[in-house]
Amino acid sequence: MSKPAVKTAYADMSVDELFEEYRRNPNDELKWEIVMRHSGIVRNIALQIQGVYCTFAQLDDIINEGLITMAKAVDKYDPSIGKFETYIAKRIRGMIIDLARQQDWVPRPIRRRAKEIERANSELYNQYGRFPTDLEVAQYLGISEEEYQETMSNSSMYSVVSLEETLEGYEQITGPDETAADMMPEASLERTEMLDELTDAIASLRENEQIVLSLYYQKDMKMKDIAEILGVSHARASQIHTRAIQKLKVLMAP
Repeated sequence: MSKPAVKTAYADMSVDELFEEYRRNPNDELKWEIVMRHSGIVRNIALQIQGVYCTFAQLDDIINEGLITMAKAVDKYDPSIGKFETYIAKRIRGMIIDLARQQDWVPRPIRRRAKEIERANSELYNQYGRFPTDLEVAQYLGISEEEYQETMSNSSMYSVVSLEETLEGYEQITGPDETAADMMPEASLERTEMLDELTDAIASLRENEQIVLSLYYQKDMKMKDIAEILGVSHARASQIHTRAIQKLKVLMAP
């Protein structure tokens, strides 16, 4: 995709100043100045979850789609909802996941076994009043612990999509771009309760699980880099990530 020409005068403006000017005088050149200032975010996220789309799309194609998504987001962005970087990161990640859903990219055996593990976690949690150990889940499913760990590692990217589906209920009620001021009181309360529930659920996780989620979703780090920080293998970091998401799904289940 060719990049629009950018006025030199914009180069010395801060992002906040760019948005202020864009609200006064919306135009494509200014919009693309804002987009290209944040293009690194698109590339980082595209590289971070490359496993979600590598079977059906190239990195450059995803980056181009991400830039288009960001350009549309510029028109909808309201500073009152938080930082633009956070706002667009969620939308770029959602765009990639939507593409993955359309392609049905997860191999059926992995999808089937991942769902079996999710159900086992939920049933054993209700039975024990605590999260089951890896061995307990493996025994419940009648598989070896090694097979269980391999599935947990291989289904890390599937778990990303799975978590997004869990959180979608909120956006179906409030709309993805609604601010608190725009919401009806019932929807605003629903949002507050969901955020409180998610915060409490994350706080109940083990420390390494919280670290993985923070680095992956807030810092947009790749799993191999997270593994280096934790001093574990890439496979182990993926297992921790999958386990954390499975716990969140159990805790946030209706």
